[in-house]
Amino acid sequence: MKITIETVEHVANLARLYLSEEEKAEMANTLSSILDYMDKLNELDTTDVPPTAHIIPLKNVFREDVVKESLPREEALKNAPEKERGFFKVPRIIED
Repeated sequence: MKITIETVEHVANLARLYLSEEEKAEMANTLSSILDYMDKLNELDTTDVPPTAHIIPLKNVFREDVVKESLPREEALKNAPEKERGFFKVPRIIED
């Protein structure tokens, strides 16, 4: 499939991109070669190939949820630059 300069200009306009004449020509050639490659892939017989969402099989690796002692508050706040009433004090980011 051949992508024209007009098609590239239309898509660039939709994306609010400015492309020079050289870039338009290069983009048309690049997109055309990508679509040609996709046409080659469409020639393959994939009737016995199951659809996949990822190249390698993924599985969740779960560990046992074990209850254990957490870090004491004093230990967690020991190196805090600022603390107030047992909590980390951070700069205010929401203004009134």
